[in-house]
Amino acid sequence: MAQIEMSMRGYLGEHARLKFIFFGGKGGVGKTVFAAATAMWHAQQGRRTMLASTNPVHSLSSLLGQNVLGAHTPVDGVPNLWAYEIETKDTIERSKVEIREKIQWFLKFADISTKAEDFVESATMNPAFEESAMFENMIDLMLKNEYDVYIFDTAPTANARRLLGMSKVYSLWVNKMLKSREEAKTLREMLSFTKKKEQDPLMDYLLSFRDRMEQARVLLTDPELTSFFFVTLPEALPIAVITRFIQWFRDFGIPVGGVIVNMLIDRAAVGADAAEFVKNRVAMQQEHMETVWQKFDGSVRAIVPLFDNEIRGLPMLGRLRDSLFV
Repeated sequence: MAQIEMSMRGYLGEHARLKFIFFGGKGGVGKTVFAAATAMWHAQQGRRTMLASTNPVHSLSSLLGQNVLGAHTPVDGVPNLWAYEIETKDTIERSKVEIREKIQWFLKFADISTKAEDFVESATMNPAFEESAMFENMIDLMLKNEYDVYIFDTAPTANARRLLGMSKVYSLWVNKMLKSREEAKTLREMLSFTKKKEQDPLMDYLLSFRDRMEQARVLLTDPELTSFFFVTLPEALPIAVITRFIQWFRDFGIPVGGVIVNMLIDRAAVGADAAEFVKNRVAMQQEHMETVWQKFDGSVRAIVPLFDNEIRGLPMLGRLRDSLFV
């Protein structure tokens, strides 16, 4: 039977400078608990650790047994560990104000009398607007550099892909906007009776935004600082999901740290008198583990058993941590 070539502990030991660690995968595979267990492990190494959720459906507060929504909150009982469920509401409202100011200035610049509110409502009703606000919050957190290590519990993989891919999309968009803006500004100055250079707050904003996105891209693609771990169950669908997305993350340049298999039933604990259902589940899992070794051989960092209790609260997180970092 195939064996783990480099464990989670070994990988993090070889990548001691890692600062931004992401956990992703299909919904329901255990991303949140592995992010929390990894954050606990780092905090216990004496590192100031931030455990943050970028999942719109937060579950950290429930997992930790304390409210961590909207604020950097020290985790009770774990020195050096803070948790934070990123609240997008304030960011969305702040973004609406900023967008309104930019649109009002643009309409004035273009001598258009239409009310800015119509444009603001159209822009902020976009389903991707909340996702953009989440990305803004995540980048704010990363660039402030207040902690030694940041552990992110991301949304299900497709959302995480879009979230992390925004730095590239934003950069392409901003560059096109800057080009159009420069052409419009040049034409306006050519047609103007005065040679006075006008202040262009929109251009300043775009330049600042581009620099910020470039900083984000550099951090997200630095293998010394960033790593993305995929969590799967020994089942067909979650394996298929991460198989598809691992290559995309690599193509995008986001370093992939490896794969963690969750909830594997211990065959040794299943006796001959076990229920047929349990035996069938074990056989199914073993079949899918062959696929795991085939597709991810060399990248499997841990195989975590199915526990007899749900992972909730610090004692169970401690058990998970010990199993993850054997």
